[in-house]
Amino acid sequence: MQFFQKLKDLGPGVLVTAAFIGPGTITTCTLAGANYGYVLLWGLTFSILATIVLQEKAARLGLVTRMGLGEAVRQQFANPAMQYLAIALVLSAILVGNAAYETGNILGAALSLEELSGLSTIPIGNLNLKIWGPVIGLLAWLILELGSYKSLEKFIIGLVILMSLTFITTAFFIQPDLWAILKGMFVPAIPEGSFVFVMGLIGTTVVPYNLFLHASAVQERWKSASDLGKARTDLSTAVILGGLISMSIVITAAMTFHGHAVSITGAGDLAEQLEPLLGNWARIFMSLGLFAAGISSAITAPLAAAYATSGILGWKAGFGDLRFKLVWRSVLLIGIVFSLLGYKPIQAILFAQIANGLLLPFIAIFLVIVMNNKKLLSVHANNRWQNITAIIVVVVAIALGLKSIVSLL
Repeated sequence: MQFFQKLKDLGPGVLVTAAFIGPGTITTCTLAGANYGYVLLWGLTFSILATIVLQEKAARLGLVTRMGLGEAVRQQFANPAMQYLAIALVLSAILVGNAAYETGNILGAALSLEELSGLSTIPIGNLNLKIWGPVIGLLAWLILELGSYKSLEKFIIGLVILMSLTFITTAFFIQPDLWAILKGMFVPAIPEGSFVFVMGLIGTTVVPYNLFLHASAVQERWKSASDLGKARTDLSTAVILGGLISMSIVITAAMTFHGHAVSITGAGDLAEQLEPLLGNWARIFMSLGLFAAGISSAITAPLAAAYATSGILGWKAGFGDLRFKLVWRSVLLIGIVFSLLGYKPIQAILFAQIANGLLLPFIAIFLVIVMNNKKLLSVHANNRWQNITAIIVVVVAIALGLKSIVSLL
């Protein structure tokens, strides 16, 4: 009963989880497990801890100052040159990252409808245009136009719980090697060719735009710094639940695909890992799961971009503000347009996760700087241990980002 009460009490933390349990997580975790078994689970262990460390700071900032991260960054840098540089970095990171992420979200959800309908494109002149991407994008548009924060929160909580029960149950059902799982979780290893998947696992979990979304969302749920304990419990519960989902996907994929020459290109291929539990229903459920994950992330990504942009430019953040609406509409429109152009969903999704991993250090550094501002946060500014844990996360993120750039070059 206590467990179900905790699920019922979930709040803004579940938006963080919903944002990273999207098609990108399902795809990236499946590919990681299929190619490398349990070896890369440590990347998720790091990512879960890093997410809790950074998102706690975002929640504390929002509750104590009643400001979003973008607004706090703007106030932190009084020097005009530094302020313009901060604005340029935040806007480029959030808008570029979210546009890539949104394309992956829409394409991932579109995979589900392709699998269920057997139809993927329609010919228009000399072009074969993808049809389901725009459908997903327009549905997300409609939900954002009509919804309020509270209704979105409840809708997304239901989707996350559904995904949790299925993947975690499947992972237990197939009886994996527990010792190999523990070794993979806590012994870092990067086999040849696996680095892109390590970056993908981190990029799909420690999502930069979630820092902006969370700092603003906690203000909708709680009213003062006295609620910090509730916010931390909410965050930890939701993120650990999301981490268990991600690890379960890696485990089920490892058991199903690792050591076999398989090509994973669509929802039907992804569904094979659920067959031990769901049998012939696996393809239908994976399609519905991809749809649920895609639509929830397709909602949170534009919303986070709107909160970040409004804060850094000093606009009013809220569903009733026209400029706020124009930002999320623009990000969603970019996702819809790119989903029309025939990009391969799996590759587009993986690229979005890597882009997130590269953008993370910039946003994390801004967050750490702001959280040490005692004039802004008073007794709630970072203490020594909070700084140490944050710096470790930033250093690891920078090192991985630099290695990724070197690899690409």
